[in-house]
Amino acid sequence: MKLEVKEIYKSFEEKEVLHGVSFEVESGRALGLLGRNGAGKTTTIRILMDVFHANKGEILLDGKPFNRGKSSIGYLPEERGLYPKRIVTEQMIYLANLRGLNTADAKKNTEKWLKRLEVEEYAKRKLETLSKGNQQKVQLAATLVCDPDIVILDEPFSGLDPVNSQILKDVVNELIEDKKIVIFSSHQMSYVEEFCDNIAVINKGNVVLDGNLKEIKKDYGKNRLILSAENYDLSALSGKVSKEFGGFVSVTGKKKEFLILELAGNTTKKEFVQALSSSDIDIERFGRYEPSLNDIFVSKVGDEDGEEENGENDKKYA
Repeated sequence: MKLEVKEIYKSFEEKEVLHGVSFEVESGRALGLLGRNGAGKTTTIRILMDVFHANKGEILLDGKPFNRGKSSIGYLPEERGLYPKRIVTEQMIYLANLRGLNTADAKKNTEKWLKRLEVEEYAKRKLETLSKGNQQKVQLAATLVCDPDIVILDEPFSGLDPVNSQILKDVVNELIEDKKIVIFSSHQMSYVEEFCDNIAVINKGNVVLDGNLKEIKKDYGKNRLILSAENYDLSALSGKVSKEFGGFVSVTGKKKEFLILELAGNTTKKEFVQALSSSDIDIERFGRYEPSLNDIFVSKVGDEDGEEENGENDKKYA
């Protein structure tokens, strides 16, 4: 399957909050849908869920208009929506019934997912009696109880300790292996890097970056190097490089353990290495710079305000 979001526009009253959002994701792959708070991610997801209607644009599934009523979607919202005073099993079966499963299948799937997420011992307890992490796993079980073809996960690792995070990571990988369409939204970039082949970054209602994550990293790292030295701390090394090798490179950043350099003009890495070899710099680390997704994200949206005024209440809609 292939899900395409094409040129989606959305306004609340006279305020346009999505300005032609487009991206696509295929079965067996995960898309990282990223953006600062208020960027328009949740509005986009709610249009996918048919909670809101777009003013313009279309959503296609395998080239045909996406019919929400005929497609099975599992949505894990950032703001959790289960009933704290209801028994875990009862509400999962109820939610599965609402989404079209008969009671027998709903019970079977409920047992399957509670066991898979290692919370079956809490099946007969009220949700509010569980720890935050176990409530989160129950919420995920409820998301998957209908065996959806499209899975949307919004901050799924919130509240999970490392052990439970690993369980969830395994489940997400299983969904991808099972050829589900997975849309993954999180501010924890390490998880996005782990799961997602492609990303779409939304900023103030516009997609400002999208494509294959590996290719994006390669492009952002082009002509950039890392350097650290045994005999200079980073501040001293930065000054020395700027003073003595300014014709070859410029210092564009500093990490905890190394400088980030950018080759100047038509300078090659080989030419810079030859120049370095004649200096007193005792090289500790040297090589091609590969930016993290966090670096890329900040470079695209880090200098923006990040708050989108969507209608009367931006937190409600964005």
